[in-house]
Amino acid sequence: MNLIRTALRKPITILVLVAGLFFFGIRAIQTIKIDIFPDIDLPVIYISHPYGGFTPDQMEAYFGKNYVNLLLYVSGVKSIETKNIQSLTLIKLTFYEGTNMAQAAAEVTAFSNRAQTIFPPGTNPPFIIRFDASTLPVGQLVLSSKTRSNNELQDLANVYIRSGFSSIPGLVSPAPFGGNARTVVIKADPILMRAHSITPDQLVAALRVNNLSIPSGNVRIGEKNYFTPINATIKNVKDFENIPLYTGTAENIYIKDVATVEDGADVTVGYVLVNGKRSVYLPITKSASASTWEVVQNLKKALPRFQSLLPEDVHLSYEFDQSTYVINSVKNLLSEGIIGAVLTGLMVLLFLGDPRGAFIVILTIPTCIISGVLFLSLFHQTINIMTLSGLSLAIGILVDESTVTIENIHQHLSMGKPKALAVWDACQEIAFSKLLILFCILAVFAPAFTMHGIPGSLFLPLALAITFAMITSYVMSQTLVPVLANWFMKNEYLHHSSKTVLLKKKPISDAAIMKRADITPESESNTLQQKEILATRTDFNNDGVITRFDIFRARFTKFLNRLLPYKKGITIIYIAVSVVLAIALLTLIGRDILPKADIGQFQLRIRDEDGTRIEKTEKDVLTILNVLNSIVGKENVSISSAMIGIHGSQFSTNPIYLFMAGPQEAVLQVAFKEGYKVDMDT
Repeated sequence: MNLIRTALRKPITILVLVAGLFFFGIRAIQTIKIDIFPDIDLPVIYISHPYGGFTPDQMEAYFGKNYVNLLLYVSGVKSIETKNIQSLTLIKLTFYEGTNMAQAAAEVTAFSNRAQTIFPPGTNPPFIIRFDASTLPVGQLVLSSKTRSNNELQDLANVYIRSGFSSIPGLVSPAPFGGNARTVVIKADPILMRAHSITPDQLVAALRVNNLSIPSGNVRIGEKNYFTPINATIKNVKDFENIPLYTGTAENIYIKDVATVEDGADVTVGYVLVNGKRSVYLPITKSASASTWEVVQNLKKALPRFQSLLPEDVHLSYEFDQSTYVINSVKNLLSEGIIGAVLTGLMVLLFLGDPRGAFIVILTIPTCIISGVLFLSLFHQTINIMTLSGLSLAIGILVDESTVTIENIHQHLSMGKPKALAVWDACQEIAFSKLLILFCILAVFAPAFTMHGIPGSLFLPLALAITFAMITSYVMSQTLVPVLANWFMKNEYLHHSSKTVLLKKKPISDAAIMKRADITPESESNTLQQKEILATRTDFNNDGVITRFDIFRARFTKFLNRLLPYKKGITIIYIAVSVVLAIALLTLIGRDILPKADIGQFQLRIRDEDGTRIEKTEKDVLTILNVLNSIVGKENVSISSAMIGIHGSQFSTNPIYLFMAGPQEAVLQVAFKEGYKVDMDT
């Protein structure tokens, strides 16, 4: 009650506060982070340990089991999962909620260093990465060329593109997918080696001795101190051919006499197909604290700069943009808000015939949404699928607060009351009822505040969005709506006996208005009794005109009066039917964490028989692409990208982002052109 009284007595203060919410709310909309999911702080650490040449069984025996035995002593470990494939052991450590992850990472690093003593000789230290759900790839930066090989594209991606990611805040990326590391390949000829009595060990020893990095010395001549570098490192690939081989005789034999030298790549274990042709792409990920939308937009702005660094025959493009998920959600929220505002305004116009009241109702919708975003920003939340879902749900509820208030004000104006008194009586009459409804709605989402782990991270932002929007809606209906109604709404019809007096020019005092409407100060103590008298009138507005809505209202009131004697039975039947229908529908409806979103993209994992060669897997992927093109039409496919086989041992962090079990597996991603509509389930 005091809230309404304060608003009516100090309307300028209310308008200033609402203007402040608008100003800071719009500022919050401009600065708040836009992401796909809320911050899901998963207590997970990955260990990726490569060792070339070992089979999965050997990786498990020499690395996986030894790691597990040591990592069990790390504080807070909940579970340890290992995946062993050829040349790689991937370990996922999950910790209990509340574990100090900085301390956990330090302990994992310490135990991993301790484990190096029991591993095979020549083992390099592992990669230890703190991984979070928000660091999943949000797109692909594709390099394609009609003339260059995958290995050349791999070098270009690493040297010119990936090194420039530091200029984009929040952007991170693993090594490129689809290429192999540049390697100097020396192919020895067994026949020539036997002819010169050269063994493979002699060849390896010559390579090791003649390609060393030796520290430089100094030569002091007079007053000068000169650096004297030792020319022991080979700078050109062709110079490997001139390395001498010691045979114990005076014969001069070089590597070029028994082998060939190539500037090539490592053994191919996997590659990428872009639109059916071998290529390379960089998975685009972001840091956990960065905004997906900002990272993607900054990357798109930097594409011309990256393209200028590449040769003319190499094309760079950003594909499979996952930020469209959240942008589509924003568009849906805006469309729902506009539809809700328009429909609500039309209903007010249709049933009340008051365009000014409709404007007041429509004005509260953006006010509540903007204020909700402001409070989300203050509580360090982001705009994501969950918060947008909460705001979308709130739109359908928050319009009721202002609509009910405007309708009740109209009822009190119809009694012939002065406008200020009608506004006061209408708002204070339903204040407690609206507050009770607000608590009932918020009670539904109260369990979200007690959730922990992933469910808590997902549903708490949704509950906060609904809570902020609903509380703001209630406050606006008790402050802004009364103020605007008192200023803008017209009070044209006042009643005296059964005659209508139209006020247009001559002002009348409030006392005279109340006297003409037969309203006494004593009757103000029971406004419900006033409504009972109002409800018995067929001419609701007492203006001499009985509208169709007045007739419908009277008939509906009589219908309710007939049902009231049977209210207990009707209530029991209603509850029973509702429970039965809810149970029946619950068995039919699907179950999923998030609703389906058709953005014209899909991903397919293809798995052949174990041991299948990578060439056979590639043929199967091409066959699937041909079938897809025949179904939807090649002209409707924007781009297709397939990772086939496993990642090279030099890029052992890549399996964290896309795990491949062997050459028999492939992951195909397809994006359709914008505007092409198709049922993704079929």
